[in-house]
Amino acid sequence: MDIQAFFKITYGIYIVCSGDGNNRNGHVSNTVFQVTADPPQFIVATHKNNLTTDYIRKSKAFSVSVIDQQCNLEFLGPWGFKSGRVIDKFKNMAFKKGKTGTPVLLEKALAFIECGVVNEIDAGTHILFIGTVIDAEVLNNKGVPLTYQYYREVIKGISPEYSPTYTSEKNEQQPEGSTATMLKESRKYQCKICGYIYDPEEGDPHAGIEPGTAFEDIPDDWVCPICGVTKKDFVPID
Repeated sequence: MDIQAFFKITYGIYIVCSGDGNNRNGHVSNTVFQVTADPPQFIVATHKNNLTTDYIRKSKAFSVSVIDQQCNLEFLGPWGFKSGRVIDKFKNMAFKKGKTGTPVLLEKALAFIECGVVNEIDAGTHILFIGTVIDAEVLNNKGVPLTYQYYREVIKGISPEYSPTYTSEKNEQQPEGSTATMLKESRKYQCKICGYIYDPEEGDPHAGIEPGTAFEDIPDDWVCPICGVTKKDFVPID
């Protein structure tokens, strides 16, 4: 079986959010779709281990933010590869409280849809939440919605562990397109967890790694700026 066929199915990339009182969380999702028009209803799929899933079950509400493709891994990283049990993903982000009380992410969003849960379906590793639309708004008519294809082929991202499209390391084919050479000074390395690419020409100035620094010369205590893993979780891009 060739699982690369799975990646030919088209998806969008969204941020699904929910909250419980003063607590809030959200995560990247590529499984959001409308199922009825009258009344308008949407389904989202969330992993059972996600904190957002707990909040949706408690609050019976969720929001979906349609993300502009002109974003980057630095923006998507916390939503897809870090836990809301450890960090506040909404810190320094534009958001508001929706009509149901659920948080609605406005940062990098072209539109949002807020739903009240009317049913849930157990799908094994994931829960499918069916929600009736409570509110919706277009925030930016000029942007282009981010798609899963664009995320993989242009942004060079990979599937988070709890994504419905996640595959094990041995099956995950890294996005194509790198022109890195085998020379130490110019070889790029990619994080196996979140897909971040370390480019020696750019370095990582925020971490004190100057442009022109080869990956092998980075201090051993350096961590991925997106998901926080160490150098051992990076592989060279041939």
